[in-house]
Amino acid sequence: MTSYPEQGRGMALSVTASLLFTLMSVYAKLLAPLTGLDIFAWRVLWTTPGAFALILLRGRWPALATLLRRAATEREVLVALPVSAALLGVQLWLFLWAPLHGKMLDVSLGYFLLPLVMVVVGRYYYHERLDPLQWLAVGCAALGVLHELWVTHAFSWPTLVAALGYPPYFVLRRRINADSLAAFAIEVSLLCPVAALMVASSDTRVAGHPLLEIVLLPGLGAISTLALSTYLKASRMLPMALFGILGYVEPVLLVGVSVLLLGETLSVRQLGTYGPIWVAVALIGAHSMLTLKRLQSR
Repeated sequence: MTSYPEQGRGMALSVTASLLFTLMSVYAKLLAPLTGLDIFAWRVLWTTPGAFALILLRGRWPALATLLRRAATEREVLVALPVSAALLGVQLWLFLWAPLHGKMLDVSLGYFLLPLVMVVVGRYYYHERLDPLQWLAVGCAALGVLHELWVTHAFSWPTLVAALGYPPYFVLRRRINADSLAAFAIEVSLLCPVAALMVASSDTRVAGHPLLEIVLLPGLGAISTLALSTYLKASRMLPMALFGILGYVEPVLLVGVSVLLLGETLSVRQLGTYGPIWVAVALIGAHSMLTLKRLQSR
């Protein structure tokens, strides 16, 4: 059982990671005149050395070497790593594209839906059991889904990409069954050639923007690396149930940032969609708290 002082540190790290990821959605606004694709490319190029620096600092070279050997000898791993890199790349691009095009609320909705989609994946793909409180949460989320479909006849594509794009990535990660930091380093390394090609073919040049080239882009890589570092550290220090609860901090912050800082608005119609989903998130949080208390009582 994790000690309470360690849990306190882990909670602080998890919230810090959520704040850093949220900061990146605002930070993207400072990177004009770069487009969403430009920012994605530069983020990959600056995050890759950060990932390898973390491996060096945390002594994960043996785990990285093991994963590379598996990729050389196991066809499933060799195929899975580029696919997982592509799935991750889409999400990294979407997260930075959305605030530049007024779509952060749509992406936030996708992040609210994601835990519920994962419940469905767990139930029907991994055959995990759901208790009544989890089914109630799924039902509330379904009300929000039905409202959105009734009003617009479809979800926006950023919402669908955010909600449905991560589950295949998580399933692949689970199948690879490797050190998470080592796998991440390989994924961003595989994205580097694509990112370099995007930078080379972009009409926007950073050479004439010294603040962008010298300060802001390295800062983007530093924020991304620090967010990853604190997130991975918290995942090792916290019980899984509590770590899951804290995972909802980020989408809540993203909605606040979208409305307060990025100039987006929540209409009455959108509240009809968000409201039931927020209730579902609260129910899942309550379920996680009850699970954690049961574990502590044992």
